[in-house]
Amino acid sequence: MKSMTTRVLSAAAVVGLAGITGATASNAQDPDAPSYGEFKSSTYQDADGQYIVNGDIPLSGEKALKTFYEETAAPTPENELIVNTVYGRDDLWSASQAKSLTYCVSDRFGTNKAAVVSAMSSGGNQWESATSGIDFTYVSAQDSRCTTSNSNVTFSVEPVTGASYIARAFFPSTSKSQRNVLINTDQFFSAGGWSPSNIVAHELGHALGFRHEHTRPEAGTCFEDSSWRPLTPYDSASIMHYPQCNGSSADLSMTSTDRAGVQSVYPG
Repeated sequence: MKSMTTRVLSAAAVVGLAGITGATASNAQDPDAPSYGEFKSSTYQDADGQYIVNGDIPLSGEKALKTFYEETAAPTPENELIVNTVYGRDDLWSASQAKSLTYCVSDRFGTNKAAVVSAMSSGGNQWESATSGIDFTYVSAQDSRCTTSNSNVTFSVEPVTGASYIARAFFPSTSKSQRNVLINTDQFFSAGGWSPSNIVAHELGHALGFRHEHTRPEAGTCFEDSSWRPLTPYDSASIMHYPQCNGSSADLSMTSTDRAGVQSVYPG
């Protein structure tokens, strides 16, 4: 990861985790691991103050960042799409919540707004077509005040510029005050082989509770942490697997294994 030159959904995958990604022992045992101070100073901090780790995952506050730092060196599970866990419990929406995931798209996208609305629709549909247990609903009436403080939607979709990532999202356990999908308009429409629809679908995968597939030991690189539970056999082509982390999909598209994984936790 230190010498990686291929594009990433977020440069924080390199900047934030250089020297710690792939660790399988404690920080004290890993001579290459940075100190916490070094790790913190090199981790990208978003416009809203959250720290961005593992490419596109926001952490709120320094306490969460330090916990992440301490956990990234924990041993990886040797088990066989994977779901995020919080205190050992699956980080998922309830059945009723999953069928009412409402969102707005900020008017601040300006001339890019129509393209973002389209990407959100097609990206959400990739998950919806796999199971009747999920429904992303666009509430355009809330676009004029589309921020995390808008209680009329589950989450907001907002623009940023100058960020280290193409886009980033949140997990179901994220507090409402920080529940948004941020799209870096500097990179979102020029990501090469990654279509806006697939980028959005990847981020909405996080919003549904799914982790990066490449944190699993089978990937052999880009280890993040052990706070997850396997749902399917390892899938190097998963939409949740960065291609540059030994992934086998060049375009970040969804696989049949991804569909099986989402069906297992959101059956409808």
